[in-house]
Amino acid sequence: MAAPRTGTGSGTGTVPARRAAARPTQRERSDATVEDLLTAARALFAAEGYAATSLDAVCERAGVTKGALYHHFSGKRQLFSAVYTREQERLAHRISTAYLQVADPWEAVYEGSRAYLEASLDPEVQRITLFDAPGALGWEAMRDLGVNCRQLTLRGVKHAIKAGAISQRPADPLTSMLYGGLSESAMAIVRADDPPAALAEALADLRKLFDALAAKG
Repeated sequence: MAAPRTGTGSGTGTVPARRAAARPTQRERSDATVEDLLTAARALFAAEGYAATSLDAVCERAGVTKGALYHHFSGKRQLFSAVYTREQERLAHRISTAYLQVADPWEAVYEGSRAYLEASLDPEVQRITLFDAPGALGWEAMRDLGVNCRQLTLRGVKHAIKAGAISQRPADPLTSMLYGGLSESAMAIVRADDPPAALAEALADLRKLFDALAAKG
């Protein structure tokens, strides 16, 4: 009588000792396609600009079909919006990193603000977020998509007030003035004849503003 099969062999009817590597799920394949599209679109938008970038070029660079692109995005504007959102997330991370390097809560807000302005010197950031976004998305959409950076500023201001680093006041008005002023300053810096010099001038005035608002010990 033949011995029972143990399930470790390779013959028909046996159970493999190790399963073959699991194939990607449809969700994983879909996420990978979106990632490829966003990476390709970001590179082209940064290099060529929004107007000069075609969806055909994005698909070719990403290695996907036009149908795959339209499965995830309604068109170029929505694709650009997704790229812009990612840029805002990267900027928020940069601000947070600078903020967390400093113990004093008001000085930390200054460092986060400085990081925001310094990011405007990056040519790829300039092209996507400052030159093309206003025309491609409009100011209202830009404001909505940039809410993370404003929220970071608001939290920093609230913390500085609570810690006594600046005098007691409503946090929202000061946040609006800071965030709005920083946004306008970034636009002015990238349009200046000498952006690094314009950045230095903006930071000098920002330093004076923060020093004036700081609580005197």
